[in-house]
Amino acid sequence: MDFSALDELSERVAQLGGLARSRHEQYLSSRREHDEIGRFLELAPKASQTLDQLSSTLFGELLDEIETNLTHAVREVLGQDRTVISERSTKSNKLQVHFSIHSGPDPEQREDILSGQGGSVANILSVGLRLIALSQLDPFRHRPFLVLDEQDCWLKPELVPRFMKLIAQIAERLGLQLLVISHHPVDKFSTAADRILELIPDDEHGPRVRALRTEEDR
Repeated sequence: MDFSALDELSERVAQLGGLARSRHEQYLSSRREHDEIGRFLELAPKASQTLDQLSSTLFGELLDEIETNLTHAVREVLGQDRTVISERSTKSNKLQVHFSIHSGPDPEQREDILSGQGGSVANILSVGLRLIALSQLDPFRHRPFLVLDEQDCWLKPELVPRFMKLIAQIAERLGLQLLVISHHPVDKFSTAADRILELIPDDEHGPRVRALRTEEDR
């Protein structure tokens, strides 16, 4: 009898036995993972639906408040019966919001917010949304400072004082600092500004800044 061949065969059997146990353990692990994934996939649609409902509820409360504030701003500045409406939907697990403005009691009488009232509506809603967004940030991580560059550009000159007064009141209430850049005459916003600086072009020496009002002048 060839004992060396028998030893090699025994060693080979032992190796195959170890490999079989390893493959069996891998199979059991894969089966457990497969079962866990299956249970997750069964729950995923329900979880997604629940999250959508929760998001809609939470954001719905916030959007209701935003609608009220923006409607007040539009009516305060324009002096007209306009209502801001937010239309909400969920796409790809993300909440989508579309704003529209309605005139009068008929909900079908809508205005394009980009061109409504010659662009005045867009001016008002843009500033309103920025102020609201800034007020939601963590004050310990973000400075409460906002620059509005010609956000009154589409407003009729007679509406500018009301617009400036309103955003000044909102900024003060929210504890925000505003830098407003405007091409309108100073008298259109002088009563709503703590400081007024005029940029004077100078082809020879470059533009210069002149202080027309400081906080001490108020």
